[in-house]
Amino acid sequence: QVQLVDSGGGLVQPGGSLSLSCTASGSIFSSNAMGWYRQAPGKQRELVATVASGGTTNYANSVTGRFTISRDNAKNTVYLQMNSLKPDDTAVYYCVAYRRGSTWPDYWGRGTQVTVSS
Repeated sequence: QVQLVDSGGGLVQPGGSLSLSCTASGSIFSSNAMGWYRQAPGKQRELVATVASGGTTNYANSVTGRFTISRDNAKNTVYLQMNSLKPDDTAVYYCVAYRRGSTWPDYWGRGTQVTVSS
């Protein structure tokens, strides 16, 4: 069974950095795209970043230049390095995975809270 366990959230001040991790089980990790969504209170869920099996990455305009998504297939882990954090980055961040050919996530982590505040 495919499972995603996301972690690393916490409280950080504006301008600070935080790194999220997602460990995946099953065979989906090495051959499928992965990504991160986030959802802030009162707002709809937003795609933050994706990384394909070959390493190609895409980012939301709001995080481009500040966030970096990466994957380590040997560790079955996806990361989201977040720098220059802003208060409006505050949200629950969800790790996601896609089946081959899917455009909507097929698997979701439980979410990890990121709070950016002084």
